[in-house]
Amino acid sequence: MTISTERAGAALRTASRQDDLRARAADLFPGGVNSPVRAFRSVGRPPLVLDRGSGPRVRDVDGRWYLDYIGSWGPAILGHAAPAVVDAVREAALCGFALGTTGPREVELGERVRAAMPSMERVRFVSSGTEAVMSAIRLARGATGRDLIVKFAGGYHGHGDSLLVEAGSGLATLAMPGSAGVTEAAARDTIVVPYNDVDAVAEVFRAHPDRVAAIIVEPVGANVGVIAPLPGFLEALRELTEANGALLIFDEVITGFRVARGGAQARYGIVPDLTTLGKIVGGGMPIGAYGGRADLMAHIAPEGGVYQAGTLSGHPLSMAAGIATLNLLTPVAYEMLEATGAALESGLRVAAAETGREVAIARVGSLLTVFFRRDLPHDAAQALDADREAYARFFGAMLDQGVLLAPSQFEAWFVSVAHGDAEVGETLAAARKAFAA
Repeated sequence: MTISTERAGAALRTASRQDDLRARAADLFPGGVNSPVRAFRSVGRPPLVLDRGSGPRVRDVDGRWYLDYIGSWGPAILGHAAPAVVDAVREAALCGFALGTTGPREVELGERVRAAMPSMERVRFVSSGTEAVMSAIRLARGATGRDLIVKFAGGYHGHGDSLLVEAGSGLATLAMPGSAGVTEAAARDTIVVPYNDVDAVAEVFRAHPDRVAAIIVEPVGANVGVIAPLPGFLEALRELTEANGALLIFDEVITGFRVARGGAQARYGIVPDLTTLGKIVGGGMPIGAYGGRADLMAHIAPEGGVYQAGTLSGHPLSMAAGIATLNLLTPVAYEMLEATGAALESGLRVAAAETGREVAIARVGSLLTVFFRRDLPHDAAQALDADREAYARFFGAMLDQGVLLAPSQFEAWFVSVAHGDAEVGETLAAARKAFAA
């Protein structure tokens, strides 16, 4: 592919196509997009309209190519349009789309998920991460006979009503609606506490004895930028839930198969009761999954009384893409991801120091965030104190040099297997100019 030639010519020939499509999209979709972060509003740029991805790069409809760190918001761990995945999806499509019954690919992918994450003794496939979380929460309540859910400020678990909430007035108080359309009744069974704050979690159990059904946590925070768990934090959550008869739910929609083949639970050695997955497990196709201990999953219909269903659950194309992706996520692939992430982190730190820019760089495996603040944040409140305007300027300077970052200070960069030494070098050269601009 002659990317430089396409950049030089096609963008000039069709310079107005993005503007045309943005205008048409604005007339069709709320805010001109089908998911809010795609609007690019926090970085003050018009949204990109992309039509192709190949390896570590994506192309807009005007023909310009970008080195990509959005990575489809996580699934593109192999890079875009990995040939083996494309071939698997093509083969599955030729056999028909959803056939309405269980298919062999569901069984195969389910077995691979369980082999990677033994805590998921039983698995149920769904069609999105949001659906997986909503189902896991319902299961936790049904299995325990309790109502309260504890989540952490800044953690995003999809747009289900009971989790789209904000912190109440005190550490152990019930939450408030965090979106129009979420009722107080939906929010009042959720308690929001700071991430990495064990004392706050312990206080919830003291204030609400025998009422907490589950704690749900991103084991690595990834929705206010990357926030790593402090030593002992995840272990404390495991101990507190076991001591108080509550369940521990790991939301590994982002971290699953990203920070390790076995997810964050393998990286940190914690065994949750339930796990939710998405993104990588479907190789970029729409998917979600939840699972956990066999006795808990036995509560799901048709075995038990917790109802959940989905016409397109276990879709053959998603299963095929997931199987092909997991086939390629070998130990060598994870070594490459770790090495590339480390090289990017250290190089960005040096580039910022050389230009006198004050940044803190958070990284766990192939997840990375450059925070425009002095110190690494340990919770959402600290992360939200970062200089968003500085990040927006940095984003724009990188984009102008052909490097596409997450269009928000509070989204992770996603490194893929397709990012190598050359791509890291290209990124760091652009970053030096962007930090200095």
